[in-house]
Amino acid sequence: MEIVLRNKITEALRVLYNSEVPADLIQIQKTRKEFRGDFTLVVFPLLSYSNNTPENTGAGIGNYLKNHLPDVSGYNVIKGFLNIEISGRWWVEYFASLAREKDLFAKCKTDRPETILVEYSSPNTNKPLHLGHIRNNLLGFSLYRILSSRGHRVIKTNIVNDRGIHICKSMLAWQKFSGGESPESSGMKGDHLVGKYYVMFDQEYRKQVEKLISGGMNETEARNSAPLMAEAREMLVKWENGDSEVVGLWKMMNSWVYSGFDETYKMLGVDFDKIYYESETYLIGKEIVLDGLKRNVLYRKDDNSVWVDLNGQGLDHKLLLRSDGTAVYMTQDLGTAVARQEDFQFDKTIYVVGNEQNYHFQVLRALMKKMGYAWADGLIHFSYGMVELPEGKMKSREGTVVDADDLIMEMKETARSVSEELGKLSEYNDEEKEDIFMKIGLGALKYFILKVDPLKNMTFNPAESIDFNGNTGPFIQYTYARIRSVFRKAEQSGVVPDPGAIISAEPGSKEIDLVKLLRRYSEIVVEAAETYTPALIANYCYELAKEFNQFYHDFSILGEENPSLRNFRLMLSEVTSRVLFSGMWLLGIDMPERM
Repeated sequence: MEIVLRNKITEALRVLYNSEVPADLIQIQKTRKEFRGDFTLVVFPLLSYSNNTPENTGAGIGNYLKNHLPDVSGYNVIKGFLNIEISGRWWVEYFASLAREKDLFAKCKTDRPETILVEYSSPNTNKPLHLGHIRNNLLGFSLYRILSSRGHRVIKTNIVNDRGIHICKSMLAWQKFSGGESPESSGMKGDHLVGKYYVMFDQEYRKQVEKLISGGMNETEARNSAPLMAEAREMLVKWENGDSEVVGLWKMMNSWVYSGFDETYKMLGVDFDKIYYESETYLIGKEIVLDGLKRNVLYRKDDNSVWVDLNGQGLDHKLLLRSDGTAVYMTQDLGTAVARQEDFQFDKTIYVVGNEQNYHFQVLRALMKKMGYAWADGLIHFSYGMVELPEGKMKSREGTVVDADDLIMEMKETARSVSEELGKLSEYNDEEKEDIFMKIGLGALKYFILKVDPLKNMTFNPAESIDFNGNTGPFIQYTYARIRSVFRKAEQSGVVPDPGAIISAEPGSKEIDLVKLLRRYSEIVVEAAETYTPALIANYCYELAKEFNQFYHDFSILGEENPSLRNFRLMLSEVTSRVLFSGMWLLGIDMPERM
């Protein structure tokens, strides 16, 4: 319809004002909710051709459209905006075509598909996944599905931070304090067990620092001189030098953590096409750094450390290799980017990483361009805000994080109590109930996180997220289940909806409003892909579910006596359920058939 309107408006300007107007001056938008109309023409850019007031120009074009385009049923002019109303008959015909579409993403496809890597999760092997990781994983996985729906080739990648001083901290603490404890002997998930010793390191380290301070040292000296930290640094050097005992310990503890991670990823419903390990890619990074040193792109300080000067790029000097030859995060990210380009020849890599790393990724892109990698412009930092609890921030080393596994099970149990209170699952066996409880609990968790603009910090409130009313996942899931219930009843009554009979219906304004909202779905998906904003899809699903529930409350579907209108309402319900299912699938949320 936008194309038809644009062509007819061009014709109107030619006829009314004897003018050929550039296409970019004909600006058509969706009409704002507070005004009557479906499409709005911005009149101001056309005044130099009409030599008239905005009101008269808008009225002239509107009158021409009404007289020469049967699908235009009316118009109104508000200052410099022409609001165009499209006839109900056109909307019925549009809905008939929509109901026949098998692929809801057909209109979303780009004509310039790209190879895009999406990196998410990026865990450290010294602790289990926590609430912050959940937001990261959910955003990354949803981006993968949204971008794939546009026709891009999308590869899900993960970089596991499995080396460094923080990993040595948990290894050293286990070596000193565990007595050989293992996941089997303790009954703990491997990632939880390793995380326990990371916290223990910090506790013991703090005691040593406090003792040194009480002995007369200042805090900085005490932190640098604490024996435990010195041992951790020594262990890191041994690891990088291939010490067999240290490497053996590292492999054992990492295997525990990977097993634990896999369980959490499976519960969350996320996965990866390719996993990279910092213990491998940092070596590639070191080689690249040493080559840059030879080419005088980088420089070495007197203490033997290697740096890059990015003052010319408006940044700073950045350390790439420490004086003892060990690598830093930037070196690893350099190596990982090069390895990925060799593996996939990507157009873009999207790093799903919190906003505290904004500067890091500015430096990475500038460094790689300075090193001669022209494709570095395709490195995109998807920066998102932090997630907190009502009681404040979380700290891994102090053991005050919200564990991902615990949170998922808490959400499932909350879903259980709410569902049992509603009493709608009595006909299900225990296994079926458990599946529904998990879908509701995870749906609540995922939706609550994804409905927030990624750029914003957010506070996660488990109790608020599980509400079956309001802007929540369970509300949308319940709407979908309600529609499926209508179709089960229709089947029992022998009523079979007929897409071919839609065209004969004469629906009212409420039904047409739902059709208009359904039409926006492909536009929302495209916008979400272009702006990397899953929240657009989440909030669209809520708006659609809310509108359908209002329609369901006000009108009978199966009880409608007019067969043509009953069929239209059934088809409207069916397409709504398909769109809700599709939109929530893009968010990684499962939709139960019954609730």
